[in-house]
Amino acid sequence: MTFSTEFGILFLTALACCIIGFYKYVYFISIGYGLAISGQGAAMLVLLRDRLNIPVVISCLLFILYGLRLSGYLLYREVKSNSYRKHMKTEIKDGSGMNPWFKVMLWIFCGILYLFMISPVFYRYYNGNTGCTVSFVIGTVFMAGGILLESLSDLSKSRQKKLNPKRFCDKGLFRFVRCPNYLGELILWTGVLIVGITSLQSVGQWIVALFGYVGIVFVMFSGARRLEVRQNKNYGLDPEYQKYVKTVPILLPFVPLYSVEKYKFLIL
Repeated sequence: MTFSTEFGILFLTALACCIIGFYKYVYFISIGYGLAISGQGAAMLVLLRDRLNIPVVISCLLFILYGLRLSGYLLYREVKSNSYRKHMKTEIKDGSGMNPWFKVMLWIFCGILYLFMISPVFYRYYNGNTGCTVSFVIGTVFMAGGILLESLSDLSKSRQKKLNPKRFCDKGLFRFVRCPNYLGELILWTGVLIVGITSLQSVGQWIVALFGYVGIVFVMFSGARRLEVRQNKNYGLDPEYQKYVKTVPILLPFVPLYSVEKYKFLIL
């Protein structure tokens, strides 16, 4: 099977998994996002079956674990939390009036982005580097650490909101950074890039891998901006919130970046 065919299969897998966005367009970048990553992880296990070994299996399983956990968490939160559904109806449009062609373009763009995001791992193993190298070990630690951080952040947020639904989250991991779940995403995808970075063999592979990485970094900062705008609206008059946002970085710990609201280029 040629490279183009295998890459095309991964792209079609991503499209098939995030097609749920036509039901509600935000699903393209939420539930469909998680499904696309896990689906591509499973597809890689099949495509790379003649090169299967422990590093290949670990990388693919981490994609599957990450995607299923994220989609499952988002779906559970939406189905089980009436307050969350009511809140999101006022915060996010359902896309019912959106131009169908725009939805198609968004679907295709998301499929491309998700394909490019996982590409460093695919390139590594497709190019024949299936060994347990230093870059694999470091990258895998980052990937696993990012998944763990994101999982713990979501769990902590759920517990805090259960105890006090009307208060912003500032306990646990939220004491160090205001968006620890987005930080977990950044760590995860940095790990993906590290896993494959020493195996990229052409300018095209570098462009694809870096586009995917820069793309998800942009999405995470855009998400942090949306959250900041929403929280400023909901808690802006709370003195404790004002103290919190002025002393805790928004996304990167130990980096004195406390607000991204003014950066209009982050609007998606």
